Amino acid sequence: MVKETAYYDLLGVKPNASTEEIKKAYRKLALKYHPDRNPSEGDKFKHITQAYEALVDPSKRKLYDHGGEQALKEGRGNGSCYRSPMDIFDLFFGGRDGMPGRTERKGKTVVHKLSVSLEDLYNGSMRKLALEKTIVCDKCKGRGGREGAIGLCPNCHGSGMEVHVQQLGPGIIQQIQTVCSECRGQGEWLHPRDRCRNCSGKKTVRVKKILEVHIDKGMKDGQKITFYGEGDQAPGIDPGDIVIVLDQKEHPFFQRNGNDLLMKMEIDLVDALCGCRQTVSTLDGRTLLVMSSPGEVIQPGDIKCVPNEGMPIYRDPFEKGQLIIQFQVRFPASGWLPQHKLSELRTLFPPTDEPVVTEDMEEVNLVKFDHTTENRHHYGKQVYEEDEYLEPRQHVQCNTS
Repeated sequence: MVKETAYYDLLGVKPNASTEEIKKAYRKLALKYHPDRNPSEGDKFKHITQAYEALVDPSKRKLYDHGGEQALKEGRGNGSCYRSPMDIFDLFFGGRDGMPGRTERKGKTVVHKLSVSLEDLYNGSMRKLALEKTIVCDKCKGRGGREGAIGLCPNCHGSGMEVHVQQLGPGIIQQIQTVCSECRGQGEWLHPRDRCRNCSGKKTVRVKKILEVHIDKGMKDGQKITFYGEGDQAPGIDPGDIVIVLDQKEHPFFQRNGNDLLMKMEIDLVDALCGCRQTVSTLDGRTLLVMSSPGEVIQPGDIKCVPNEGMPIYRDPFEKGQLIIQFQVRFPASGWLPQHKLSELRTLFPPTDEPVVTEDMEEVNLVKFDHTTENRHHYGKQVYEEDEYLEPRQHVQCNTS
């Protein structure tokens, strides 16, 4: 036997109805009387939601069956679980077990950029990130005040919305629905004397949080590290996530291409011709002695590689990419060798094809190119052509007979 049947009557179900029958009945009525569809039925929607909240929860339903609405109020305080009119969509689109409570929703994801060096990505590192986050007040357990003191907002009657009627013309009115200015869409009201002193009735407080961000070897620029459930908290919803996005700073010596490291190496002409021996400092503090084979000629712009000296491969750090080296050859300055030694040097090089000199040939000497001279000539030519264009032209007429 149940003491009262008012809540069951509101939903149109029998006192022995199953939870699924109650959910099904509520869905049907909620669609019909929701303020978005029927702004004038706000009170009806509030009462239906209040009845559903009580009957869908086994412990609250038991309390209502034994003592009625009064026992329910004394046991947990009065109020609807719908703190926002958007909660209705949680019920129909992916809510947990059809429950309309705010635990069906999740807080927003917060994204932070973390500046890292190429050395951090090569060796791996741990960085501490200080930030502020919102957490549920531990003094009032997210209620905002004394237990049992929370009631329906007297302004919106628990719907979280208020309707304004505007006269547009004779016989024409417009209804505008806005978030309740008194409860800010929460649907609850708490007397100032009953509010929690720790959070001032806001249910949440701001605290400082230190996150330890572990950067694994081989991670890349733009890679994301997610801290699940470390975002802002709010009563009745799952906390959001914090996403750390790695932002690699430019390196003065190396460039990264996937798992490979690219660098440029400048060598002297003698090294390019006779074999080079150069040192390279790695990102983990080692020194490599890079050597070419004796007699191997390195052309300007040649590209060579050192296997397994690139970036560690993510989650397989004992394997690495390649160190790719592009060579730039530094030639000696003019006059570095006395002229009487030039013929001796030439004999050391492979023979070349000498041109056959004839009497009708003109000898000319190479000089350093001056690009300003070219621009001056080009400008003079342009002016000349423009002046020529401005000369009056003769017009030829065709005589017709």
